[in-house]
Amino acid sequence: MFQLLRDGRPRTRADLAAVTGQARSTVAARIDLLMAAGLIAPAGEATSTGGRPPATFAFAPSARVVLGVDLGATHARLAVTDLASTILAQRELPLLITDGPDLVLDRVAETGAELLREAGRSTSELAGVGVGLPGPVEHATGKPNNPPIMPGWDNADVPAILGDRFHAPVLVDNDVNIMALGEHRTAWPGVADLLFVKVATGIGAGIIADGALRRGAQGSAGDIGHVAVPGVTDVVCRCGNIGCLEAIASGLAVANKLEGAKTPADVVALVRSGDVAASQAVRQAGRDIGAVLATSVSLLNPSMIVIGGILADAGEHIVAGIREVVYQRSLPLATQHLRIVTARTGTQAGVLGASAMAVDQALSSEAVDRLVA
Repeated sequence: MFQLLRDGRPRTRADLAAVTGQARSTVAARIDLLMAAGLIAPAGEATSTGGRPPATFAFAPSARVVLGVDLGATHARLAVTDLASTILAQRELPLLITDGPDLVLDRVAETGAELLREAGRSTSELAGVGVGLPGPVEHATGKPNNPPIMPGWDNADVPAILGDRFHAPVLVDNDVNIMALGEHRTAWPGVADLLFVKVATGIGAGIIADGALRRGAQGSAGDIGHVAVPGVTDVVCRCGNIGCLEAIASGLAVANKLEGAKTPADVVALVRSGDVAASQAVRQAGRDIGAVLATSVSLLNPSMIVIGGILADAGEHIVAGIREVVYQRSLPLATQHLRIVTARTGTQAGVLGASAMAVDQALSSEAVDRLVA
Protein backbone atom coordinates (compact mmCIF):
# COMPACT_ATOMS: atom_id res chain seq x y z
CA MET A 1 0.00 0.00 0.00
CA PHE A 2 2.89 2.34 0.77
CA GLN A 3 4.25 1.92 -2.77
CA LEU A 4 0.98 3.41 -4.05
CA LEU A 5 1.49 6.45 -1.84
CA ARG A 6 5.09 7.07 -2.94
CA ASP A 7 3.87 9.18 -5.89
CA GLY A 8 3.03 11.91 -3.35
CA ARG A 9 -0.67 12.15 -4.26
CA PRO A 10 -2.96 12.40 -1.21
CA ARG A 11 -5.48 9.57 -0.88
CA THR A 12 -8.32 8.75 1.48
CA ARG A 13 -8.81 5.42 3.24
CA ALA A 14 -11.63 4.72 0.79
CA ASP A 15 -9.32 5.42 -2.17
CA LEU A 16 -6.76 2.95 -0.85
CA ALA A 17 -9.38 0.33 -0.10
CA ALA A 18 -10.75 0.63 -3.64
CA VAL A 19 -7.30 0.31 -5.25
CA THR A 20 -5.94 -2.50 -3.05
CA GLY A 21 -9.17 -4.44 -2.58
CA GLN A 22 -8.49 -4.64 1.16
CA ALA A 23 -11.06 -4.11 3.87
CA ARG A 24 -11.29 -0.61 5.28
CA SER A 25 -10.29 -1.90 8.71
CA THR A 26 -7.11 -3.40 7.22
CA VAL A 27 -6.35 -0.19 5.37
CA ALA A 28 -6.88 1.86 8.53
CA ALA A 29 -4.56 -0.39 10.54
CA ARG A 30 -1.83 -0.16 7.91
CA ILE A 31 -2.17 3.61 7.68
CA ASP A 32 -1.65 3.78 11.45
CA LEU A 33 1.53 1.66 11.16
CA LEU A 34 2.92 3.79 8.32
CA MET A 35 2.14 7.00 10.21
CA ALA A 36 3.83 5.65 13.34
CA ALA A 37 6.93 4.92 11.22
CA GLY A 38 6.79 8.48 9.88
CA LEU A 39 6.53 7.37 6.25
CA ILE A 40 3.14 9.00 5.64
CA ALA A 41 1.38 11.97 7.17
CA PRO A 42 -2.08 13.57 7.14
CA ALA A 43 -2.55 15.74 4.04
CA GLY A 44 -5.75 17.61 4.77
CA GLU A 45 -9.31 16.66 3.90
CA ALA A 46 -10.88 15.55 0.67
CA THR A 47 -14.01 17.15 -0.76
CA SER A 48 -17.05 15.93 1.08
CA THR A 49 -19.90 14.26 -0.78
CA GLY A 50 -22.11 14.65 2.26
CA GLY A 51 -21.19 14.50 5.93
CA ARG A 52 -17.76 14.95 7.44
CA PRO A 53 -14.94 15.38 4.85
CA PRO A 54 -12.68 12.29 4.77
CA ALA A 55 -9.04 12.67 5.82
CA THR A 56 -6.31 12.17 3.22
CA PHE A 57 -2.80 10.77 3.65
CA ALA A 58 0.36 11.22 1.60
CA PHE A 59 3.99 10.20 1.49
CA ALA A 60 6.21 12.14 3.93
CA PRO A 61 9.60 12.32 2.15
CA SER A 62 11.18 14.32 4.96
CA ALA A 63 10.84 11.38 7.36
CA ARG A 64 14.42 10.26 6.72
CA VAL A 65 17.36 11.17 4.49
CA VAL A 66 19.91 9.43 2.28
CA LEU A 67 23.44 10.32 1.19
CA GLY A 68 24.31 10.22 -2.51
CA VAL A 69 28.00 9.98 -3.47
CA ASP A 70 29.35 10.38 -7.01
CA LEU A 71 33.09 9.66 -7.27
CA GLY A 72 34.91 10.47 -10.49
CA ALA A 73 38.54 10.16 -11.49
CA THR A 74 39.42 13.60 -10.10
CA HIS A 75 36.39 14.81 -8.15
CA ALA A 76 33.74 13.88 -5.62
CA ARG A 77 30.17 15.13 -5.42
CA LEU A 78 28.02 14.41 -2.39
CA ALA A 79 24.45 15.33 -1.51
CA VAL A 80 22.06 14.69 1.35
CA THR A 81 18.52 14.29 0.03
CA ASP A 82 15.13 13.47 1.43
CA LEU A 83 13.25 10.33 0.39
CA ALA A 84 11.99 12.06 -2.75
CA SER A 85 15.62 12.79 -3.79
CA THR A 86 15.23 16.52 -3.15
CA ILE A 87 18.69 17.88 -2.39
CA LEU A 88 19.00 19.37 1.11
CA ALA A 89 22.77 19.95 1.17
CA GLN A 90 25.50 19.24 -1.36
CA ARG A 91 29.20 19.69 -1.98
CA GLU A 92 31.76 19.15 -4.72
CA LEU A 93 35.45 18.72 -3.96
CA PRO A 94 38.64 17.75 -5.80
CA LEU A 95 39.57 14.16 -4.95
CA LEU A 96 41.84 11.76 -6.81
CA ILE A 97 40.43 8.24 -7.05
CA THR A 98 44.04 7.04 -7.44
CA ASP A 99 44.67 7.98 -3.78
CA GLY A 100 43.07 4.64 -2.90
CA PRO A 101 40.01 3.52 -0.94
CA ASP A 102 41.23 4.31 2.57
CA LEU A 103 41.96 7.99 1.94
CA VAL A 104 39.07 8.59 -0.48
CA LEU A 105 36.38 6.87 1.60
CA ASP A 106 37.62 8.55 4.79
CA ARG A 107 37.16 11.92 3.05
CA VAL A 108 33.73 10.83 1.83
CA ALA A 109 32.69 9.86 5.36
CA GLU A 110 33.91 13.17 6.81
CA THR A 111 32.19 15.23 4.12
CA GLY A 112 28.98 13.20 4.40
CA ALA A 113 28.87 13.82 8.16
CA GLU A 114 29.38 17.54 7.56
CA LEU A 115 26.52 17.61 5.04
CA LEU A 116 24.20 15.82 7.47
CA ARG A 117 24.90 18.51 10.06
CA GLU A 118 24.44 21.23 7.42
CA ALA A 119 21.03 19.76 6.56
CA GLY A 120 20.10 19.64 10.24
CA ARG A 121 19.85 15.85 10.28
CA SER A 122 21.53 13.14 12.35
CA THR A 123 23.09 9.80 11.45
CA SER A 124 20.12 8.07 13.08
CA GLU A 125 17.91 9.60 10.37
CA LEU A 126 20.10 8.24 7.56
CA ALA A 127 18.18 5.53 5.70
CA GLY A 128 21.00 4.58 3.34
CA VAL A 129 24.02 5.60 1.29
CA GLY A 130 24.35 5.29 -2.49
CA VAL A 131 27.79 5.40 -4.11
CA GLY A 132 28.92 5.60 -7.74
CA LEU A 133 32.47 4.60 -8.68
CA PRO A 134 34.33 5.28 -11.96
CA GLY A 135 34.88 1.62 -12.81
CA PRO A 136 33.25 -1.83 -12.98
CA VAL A 137 31.36 -2.80 -9.82
CA GLU A 138 29.78 -6.10 -8.81
CA HIS A 139 26.50 -4.60 -7.67
CA ALA A 140 25.47 -7.55 -5.49
CA THR A 141 28.54 -7.12 -3.25
CA GLY A 142 29.34 -3.45 -3.92
CA LYS A 143 32.98 -4.30 -4.60
CA PRO A 144 34.96 -2.85 -7.54
CA ASN A 145 36.00 -5.50 -10.07
CA ASN A 146 39.45 -4.86 -11.63
CA PRO A 147 38.78 -1.13 -12.20
CA PRO A 148 41.38 0.12 -14.73
CA ILE A 149 41.77 3.69 -13.42
CA MET A 150 41.40 2.85 -9.70
CA PRO A 151 44.66 1.30 -8.43
CA GLY A 152 44.24 -0.33 -5.04
CA TRP A 153 40.45 -0.53 -5.29
CA ASP A 154 40.02 -4.06 -6.67
CA ASN A 155 37.69 -6.01 -4.35
CA ALA A 156 37.66 -3.17 -1.79
CA ASP A 157 34.70 -3.65 0.55
CA VAL A 158 33.18 -0.21 0.06
CA PRO A 159 29.81 -1.08 1.72
CA ALA A 160 31.56 -2.35 4.86
CA ILE A 161 33.95 0.61 5.11
CA LEU A 162 31.23 3.26 4.76
CA GLY A 163 28.67 1.16 6.64
CA ASP A 164 30.93 1.21 9.71
CA ARG A 165 31.07 5.00 9.53
CA PHE A 166 27.40 5.71 8.87
CA HIS A 167 25.66 2.68 10.42
CA ALA A 168 23.32 2.50 7.44
CA PRO A 169 22.97 0.25 4.35
CA VAL A 170 25.41 1.15 1.56
CA LEU A 171 24.78 0.39 -2.12
CA VAL A 172 27.47 0.76 -4.79
CA ASP A 173 27.30 0.91 -8.59
CA ASN A 174 29.42 2.31 -11.40
CA ASP A 175 29.16 6.03 -12.06
CA VAL A 176 27.46 5.78 -15.45
CA ASN A 177 24.67 3.58 -14.08
CA ILE A 178 23.84 6.04 -11.32
CA MET A 179 23.96 8.93 -13.80
CA ALA A 180 21.51 7.07 -16.03
CA LEU A 181 19.24 6.46 -13.04
CA GLY A 182 19.43 10.10 -11.91
CA GLU A 183 18.70 11.49 -15.38
CA HIS A 184 15.84 9.03 -15.93
CA ARG A 185 14.11 9.60 -12.58
CA THR A 186 14.55 13.36 -12.62
CA ALA A 187 14.16 14.41 -16.25
CA TRP A 188 12.52 11.56 -18.20
CA PRO A 189 10.44 9.39 -15.81
CA GLY A 190 7.93 8.62 -18.56
CA VAL A 191 10.57 7.22 -20.95
CA ALA A 192 10.77 3.45 -20.59
CA ASP A 193 13.78 2.82 -22.84
CA LEU A 194 16.70 5.21 -22.52
CA LEU A 195 20.45 5.04 -23.13
CA PHE A 196 22.62 7.42 -21.11
CA VAL A 197 26.11 7.99 -22.53
CA LYS A 198 28.80 9.63 -20.42
CA VAL A 199 31.64 11.23 -22.39
CA ALA A 200 34.38 12.44 -20.08
CA THR A 201 37.84 11.09 -19.26
CA GLY A 202 36.39 7.77 -20.44
CA ILE A 203 33.19 6.68 -22.19
CA GLY A 204 30.43 4.47 -20.84
CA ALA A 205 26.69 3.94 -21.05
CA GLY A 206 23.87 3.23 -18.63
CA ILE A 207 20.91 1.24 -19.95
CA ILE A 208 17.30 1.84 -18.91
CA ALA A 209 15.07 -0.84 -20.47
CA ASP A 210 11.39 -1.32 -19.67
CA GLY A 211 11.75 1.42 -17.06
CA ALA A 212 14.52 -0.29 -15.06
CA LEU A 213 18.30 -0.06 -14.92
CA ARG A 214 19.98 -3.06 -16.55
CA ARG A 215 23.41 -4.04 -15.24
CA GLY A 216 24.07 -7.35 -16.95
CA ALA A 217 25.44 -10.57 -15.48
CA GLN A 218 28.60 -9.09 -13.91
CA GLY A 219 27.60 -5.43 -13.87
CA SER A 220 29.46 -4.53 -17.07
CA ALA A 221 26.48 -3.83 -19.33
CA GLY A 222 26.94 -0.57 -21.21
CA ASP A 223 30.74 -0.68 -21.37
CA ILE A 224 30.74 0.82 -24.87
CA GLY A 225 34.08 2.54 -24.32
CA HIS A 226 35.80 -0.71 -25.23
CA VAL A 227 33.79 -1.44 -28.36
CA ALA A 228 35.91 -1.15 -31.50
CA VAL A 229 35.22 1.79 -33.82
CA PRO A 230 34.77 0.53 -37.39
CA GLY A 231 37.80 1.07 -39.62
CA VAL A 232 40.27 2.10 -36.87
CA THR A 233 43.31 -0.18 -36.72
CA ASP A 234 46.15 1.98 -35.41
CA VAL A 235 45.03 3.25 -31.98
CA VAL A 236 45.97 1.16 -28.93
CA CYS A 237 43.67 1.41 -25.90
CA ARG A 238 44.86 1.20 -22.30
CA CYS A 239 42.97 -2.14 -22.10
CA GLY A 240 45.39 -3.57 -24.68
CA ASN A 241 42.94 -3.81 -27.56
CA ILE A 242 43.03 -1.86 -30.81
CA GLY A 243 40.55 0.83 -31.86
CA CYS A 244 38.45 1.11 -28.68
CA LEU A 245 35.97 3.99 -28.70
CA GLU A 246 37.38 5.42 -25.46
CA ALA A 247 40.89 5.62 -26.93
CA ILE A 248 39.57 7.55 -29.93
CA ALA A 249 36.69 9.75 -28.82
CA SER A 250 36.82 10.30 -25.04
CA GLY A 251 37.45 13.76 -23.65
CA LEU A 252 41.01 12.77 -22.84
CA ALA A 253 41.60 11.37 -26.34
CA VAL A 254 40.31 14.59 -27.89
CA ALA A 255 42.49 16.68 -25.57
CA ASN A 256 45.58 14.73 -26.65
CA LYS A 257 44.90 15.74 -30.26
CA LEU A 258 44.72 19.47 -29.58
CA GLU A 259 47.29 22.17 -28.95
CA GLY A 260 46.78 23.78 -25.57
CA ALA A 261 44.53 21.05 -24.12
CA LYS A 262 45.43 18.53 -21.44
CA THR A 263 42.05 17.67 -19.96
CA PRO A 264 38.43 17.33 -21.18
CA ALA A 265 37.71 20.64 -19.41
CA ASP A 266 40.37 22.28 -21.58
CA VAL A 267 38.62 20.93 -24.68
CA VAL A 268 35.30 22.43 -23.58
CA ALA A 269 36.99 25.78 -22.89
CA LEU A 270 38.56 25.81 -26.35
CA VAL A 271 35.24 25.03 -28.05
CA ARG A 272 33.50 27.78 -26.09
CA SER A 273 36.20 30.25 -27.09
CA GLY A 274 35.47 29.54 -30.75
CA ASP A 275 38.53 27.39 -31.51
CA VAL A 276 37.79 25.80 -34.89
CA ALA A 277 40.16 22.84 -34.49
CA ALA A 278 38.61 21.97 -31.11
CA SER A 279 35.06 22.21 -32.49
CA GLN A 280 35.97 19.97 -35.41
CA ALA A 281 37.67 17.44 -33.12
CA VAL A 282 34.62 17.27 -30.85
CA ARG A 283 32.31 16.86 -33.86
CA GLN A 284 34.47 13.99 -35.13
CA ALA A 285 34.40 12.41 -31.67
CA GLY A 286 30.61 12.59 -31.91
CA ARG A 287 30.72 10.77 -35.25
CA ASP A 288 32.92 8.02 -33.80
CA ILE A 289 30.60 7.64 -30.82
CA GLY A 290 27.65 7.60 -33.22
CA ALA A 291 29.21 4.69 -35.14
CA VAL A 292 29.12 2.58 -31.97
CA LEU A 293 25.74 3.89 -30.83
CA ALA A 294 24.18 2.96 -34.19
CA THR A 295 24.79 -0.69 -33.25
CA SER A 296 23.38 -0.06 -29.75
CA VAL A 297 20.25 1.46 -31.29
CA SER A 298 19.71 -1.63 -33.43
CA LEU A 299 20.32 -3.90 -30.44
CA LEU A 300 18.36 -2.09 -27.71
CA ASN A 301 15.91 0.14 -29.63
CA PRO A 302 15.86 3.02 -27.12
CA SER A 303 13.46 5.89 -27.65
CA MET A 304 15.99 8.35 -26.22
CA ILE A 305 19.77 8.72 -26.06
CA VAL A 306 21.02 11.21 -23.48
CA ILE A 307 24.58 12.53 -23.72
CA GLY A 308 26.19 13.52 -20.42
CA GLY A 309 29.66 13.98 -18.98
CA ILE A 310 31.90 17.01 -19.33
CA LEU A 311 32.23 16.81 -23.12
CA ALA A 312 28.45 17.31 -23.39
CA ASP A 313 29.16 20.85 -22.18
CA ALA A 314 30.86 21.60 -25.51
CA GLY A 315 27.56 22.73 -27.01
CA GLU A 316 25.84 20.97 -29.90
CA HIS A 317 29.04 19.83 -31.62
CA ILE A 318 29.23 16.36 -30.07
CA VAL A 319 25.48 15.72 -30.28
CA ALA A 320 25.42 16.84 -33.92
CA GLY A 321 28.17 14.36 -34.77
CA ILE A 322 26.33 11.55 -32.99
CA ARG A 323 23.03 12.35 -34.71
CA GLU A 324 24.72 12.51 -38.10
CA VAL A 325 25.93 8.91 -37.93
CA VAL A 326 23.17 7.28 -35.88
CA TYR A 327 20.38 8.50 -38.16
CA GLN A 328 22.41 7.57 -41.23
CA ARG A 329 23.39 4.04 -40.18
CA SER A 330 20.42 2.82 -38.13
CA LEU A 331 17.27 1.42 -39.68
CA PRO A 332 14.37 3.89 -40.03
CA LEU A 333 12.14 1.77 -37.79
CA ALA A 334 14.64 2.07 -34.91
CA THR A 335 15.12 5.83 -35.33
CA GLN A 336 11.56 6.79 -36.23
CA HIS A 337 10.89 8.23 -32.78
CA LEU A 338 14.47 8.34 -31.43
CA ARG A 339 15.58 11.55 -29.70
CA ILE A 340 19.25 12.34 -29.05
CA VAL A 341 19.67 15.09 -26.45
CA THR A 342 22.10 16.42 -23.85
CA ALA A 343 21.52 15.67 -20.18
CA ARG A 344 19.21 17.96 -18.23
CA THR A 345 20.58 17.06 -14.79
CA GLY A 346 24.12 18.17 -15.61
CA THR A 347 26.66 17.56 -12.85
CA GLN A 348 23.91 16.47 -10.43
CA ALA A 349 22.99 13.33 -12.39
CA GLY A 350 25.33 11.13 -10.34
CA VAL A 351 24.28 12.21 -6.85
CA LEU A 352 20.61 12.15 -7.82
CA GLY A 353 21.00 8.62 -9.15
CA ALA A 354 22.95 7.49 -6.09
CA SER A 355 20.19 8.97 -3.94
CA ALA A 356 17.48 7.20 -5.95
CA MET A 357 19.33 3.89 -5.63
CA ALA A 358 19.55 4.25 -1.84
CA VAL A 359 15.91 5.39 -1.59
CA ASP A 360 14.67 2.42 -3.62
CA GLN A 361 16.43 0.09 -1.18
CA ALA A 362 15.23 1.96 1.91
CA LEU A 363 11.61 2.09 0.71
CA SER A 364 11.36 -1.37 -0.84
CA SER A 365 8.39 -3.46 0.25
CA GLU A 366 10.68 -5.68 2.34
CA ALA A 367 12.34 -2.70 4.08
CA VAL A 368 9.00 -1.06 4.85
CA ASP A 369 7.63 -4.34 6.25
CA ARG A 370 10.65 -4.58 8.56
CA LEU A 371 10.28 -0.95 9.62
CA VAL A 372 6.63 -1.26 10.64
CA ALA A 373 6.87 -4.78 12.11
